[in-house]
Amino acid sequence: MTSIAHPLAAALPHLQPHDAAGRLLLFGIRQMGAHGLNDAACAHAFVTAFGKDFRRPLVLLRTLMHEMSQAAAGPIQIAPWCCRRMTAGEAALLTVLRRIDREPDAAALLLSDLLGVREPASVAVSAHLLASAFSDLGLPLR
Repeated sequence: MTSIAHPLAAALPHLQPHDAAGRLLLFGIRQMGAHGLNDAACAHAFVTAFGKDFRRPLVLLRTLMHEMSQAAAGPIQIAPWCCRRMTAGEAALLTVLRRIDREPDAAALLLSDLLGVREPASVAVSAHLLASAFSDLGLPLR
């Protein structure tokens, strides 16, 4: 029995986050991944979420995305912004950002696997700063 849902479930195995911070971050990752680091829709979402303090998390997300694109050994799959499910790469990145403060070694190992590199130190620093910015501005990644 062949089903169209089976290949889709394999490509998008994880549910979208339920928390506002996770959804905002996933939206930003998808928008910048698809439309570039200066995507206006992403900037608007960050202005709406963070108000006058939007610049810090937005610039840190841009930095993280740029560093990941430079460091990654291969492509990291992202889904369109409207998908209610996530790719394995998106889920791994959100897990890294949720754990980077509490479990930095585990997060670094997961980041290393995601990027396909042995030492992801510069990307891990950007991830830590981004997670801290979200927490500082009232949207902690949980």
